[in-house]
Amino acid sequence: MRFRPFDETRPPSSIELGRRVFRRRQGIRSVILSLASTLVFAVVVWLTLVNTPGWAAVQQTFFDPAHLVSAWPRVFAGFVLNLQILFFAVIGVAIFASLLAIVRTLRGAIFFPLRVIATAYTDLFRGLPLIIVLYLIGFGIPGLRLTENRIPPEVLGTVALVLTYSAYVSEVLRAGIEAVHPSHRLAARSLGLTHAQTLRIVILPQAVRKVTPALMNDFVSMQKDVGLVSVLGVVDAVRAAQIETASDFNFTPYVLSGLLFVLLALPMIRLTDWYSARLRGREQIGSIV
Repeated sequence: MRFRPFDETRPPSSIELGRRVFRRRQGIRSVILSLASTLVFAVVVWLTLVNTPGWAAVQQTFFDPAHLVSAWPRVFAGFVLNLQILFFAVIGVAIFASLLAIVRTLRGAIFFPLRVIATAYTDLFRGLPLIIVLYLIGFGIPGLRLTENRIPPEVLGTVALVLTYSAYVSEVLRAGIEAVHPSHRLAARSLGLTHAQTLRIVILPQAVRKVTPALMNDFVSMQKDVGLVSVLGVVDAVRAAQIETASDFNFTPYVLSGLLFVLLALPMIRLTDWYSARLRGREQIGSIV
């Protein structure tokens, strides 16, 4: 029995056209139902809050427009500092976590001490809360008096973030490296590539692509954890909100700083969801009803 090759220029059949129309209608129906249910839920929550006895006091304490406008310059200036810390922390985590992941995947008895050190490091910093690491780095390193000049607290906070999140990201990268089939590594070595070239050209690109959603989630977590550097005295968005709140005991500046962090995280959250759905669609094409 001979099979004719698939002709992409042929028009779809009537059955396929019907399926496309059905899927389009189902998609529009789902969007309408989602919007309607969300709107009903929001209205119910709003009416419940407004009708509570203490809503007026809560609104004045946490959602006062006048305090929001007055606190905006200082809180936003602190938020810019958060962005700067995040920028350098991401670079540091990307470099250090990649080195840790590569060390943990090295084979051979000669690399056993390095693997033990990398394993102990990841176990330690994945177990320590970030705020403890901030205290240890932020107050412990200046106590050693390594330099005569004072180390800026934002630098120490960045170091603490890099040390903590490198442990998490390295494990994600290691999982991606080990998920690449060994035949790819063997094929690359058979073509004459060195171990370093195999990692750089063949293994790491596939590994990063496999764990991109998990890396994005770690990045979102680090975005909001940047606000913890305020415990070291850094006048970031959170510390600026605390200063503004201390003047008249109104918590609206805290709400403002929280909104800024949410606005920072939302694009990455949506991008993560979109990319995860795209990967799922590629891997499970035709299996989702």
